[in-house]
Amino acid sequence: MTAIVLDESRKLRRGSLILTGVFAMLTAFMLAIFPAMKEEAELIEEVYPEYILVMLGFEEMHTIEGFAGGYVYPFVWILFGGVYFAYVGGGLVAGDIRSRKMDLTLANPVSRESVLVQKVAALWVPLVALNAGLLAVMFVGSRLVGEPLALSDVGLVHLLSVPYLLVCAGIGVVFSVVFDRVGRAQVTALGLVFMLWLVDGISLMQPDYEWVGDFTPSRYYDPSAILLHAEYAFFDAAVLLVAFLALLGVATVIFTRRDI
Repeated sequence: MTAIVLDESRKLRRGSLILTGVFAMLTAFMLAIFPAMKEEAELIEEVYPEYILVMLGFEEMHTIEGFAGGYVYPFVWILFGGVYFAYVGGGLVAGDIRSRKMDLTLANPVSRESVLVQKVAALWVPLVALNAGLLAVMFVGSRLVGEPLALSDVGLVHLLSVPYLLVCAGIGVVFSVVFDRVGRAQVTALGLVFMLWLVDGISLMQPDYEWVGDFTPSRYYDPSAILLHAEYAFFDAAVLLVAFLALLGVATVIFTRRDI
């Protein structure tokens, strides 16, 4: 029952380690420029257009909490992390269908539901690797620049990010069972996650259309609220988990009924 999970986990290990290194270097670079940006925080906020400040959630950029919540996490974690998980999810099934490996897998006494669930379960590899890597860099790096972040707050930022990243992966999984070509599934998934991120930010600038952002996953994950205001949105995390399970359910129905 665990053969597929182990096989998929091995496939994801190398890419997860490489991306963890890339994210770690990018985050370390951002932290390195914080002391310089701290001195010019007010000027930077004045230079940026208001819609950029709203979209990215810039707030109290002169503090390490505001800098991390409004600058580091929105780019590295919400945008790049979300796009990556959508990309990985988009390749979980479509790649095997295209290579005909799925035919061999289903020739064994295993249900399609089990195959899909085990493939999705293998996402524990990038979830653990990326969260552990970035958490360590943020915790140690903030101390090196003389502005230590509380481990509890950083830990909750990453814990509450898991449902968000799973939703992004779930979007990819749906496209992975819809399309036969892995490239099409991955590009469509990451493109949709990027567009949802934009819609969330843009909707905040128009009060009449702010409700549109309620249909975007990034609306339910706010690192700034955790780091600056100690607001832990567990209900929002639960909403994201329900959304992920719904996406997984849709993918399962499509996968079990389609002709491969």
